[in-house]
Amino acid sequence: MTPDLHAVADPEGEVPAFRMRRLSLGYDDRTVVREVDLDIPHGGTTVLIGANGCGKTTLLKGLSRQLRPLAGTLEADGRGVREWHSRQYARSVSLLPQSPVVPEGLTVAELVERGRHPHRRWWGAPSPDDDAAVARAMELTELTELAGRPVEELSGGQRQRVWIALTLAQRARTMLLDEPTSYLDLAHQVDLLDMLRGLEHPEGPRRGRATVVAVLHELNLAARVADRLVAMAAGRIVAVGPPAEVLTPELLAEVFGLRADVVPDPVGGRPVVLPRGRAREGAHPAPPAVALDPTPAAGARPAAETVRNLS
Repeated sequence: MTPDLHAVADPEGEVPAFRMRRLSLGYDDRTVVREVDLDIPHGGTTVLIGANGCGKTTLLKGLSRQLRPLAGTLEADGRGVREWHSRQYARSVSLLPQSPVVPEGLTVAELVERGRHPHRRWWGAPSPDDDAAVARAMELTELTELAGRPVEELSGGQRQRVWIALTLAQRARTMLLDEPTSYLDLAHQVDLLDMLRGLEHPEGPRRGRATVVAVLHELNLAARVADRLVAMAAGRIVAVGPPAEVLTPELLAEVFGLRADVVPDPVGGRPVVLPRGRAREGAHPAPPAVALDPTPAAGARPAAETVRNLS
């Protein structure tokens, strides 16, 4: 499929949050993202989807300035991303990485407070605005009662909520989220995505809905939260648009090697993906059958005999 840039262009010709032209990104001599042309508008939620290794995280690293373009151009708010001062960019764009490492010895509140560093003077004490931003971020992520707990004592899901709170406390106009629902139970996944969808930025010239760019693997959650989907395969953009236009059986076969039906949600009308199995053409072979009681190695007893002897 050919990407439709008009599907993601800002209304009335406004400068988009991000503009990519023939953008290539990678690591050393390995190119991962290839010649991407894409505009991501201000406001709303854009979700990157695709199989493992297709370049979603690499693209997010480019948007966050962790990677320099190998070729092409990348602009944020009409300026090359390398033209921004680091602290200025951090006030405008926040990042939740895929597997952040928790510093030792910090409480929940102390880690969330680190999201305010781009807004503070060097070695300056937290301001009332900082305290309010931290308190609100912990409230939104249901962490207020855990504020004094050491982060290393928390469960994986609770830690993920702490990192999300840190990102919220940063109060950037644009949030980049790499698999934000990792480790979260289903209820917290839905709560998080609904909260992000309704998140507003109260300050500056672009008041209104915050700009969220997220990587999600669960397609039905992606369809629930996204204003637009960006489907990737082998480092390239293959489709861009509203979930109902992007999530088709043909695209699922092309991008995921998946045979699936797509039906409308009877309540909200959003597409729901019902996997049926691997697509025939180009699909990975089915795994071989595994016997529960295979032929034992020389000298070993069959599992069934071992169970009988233990009974």
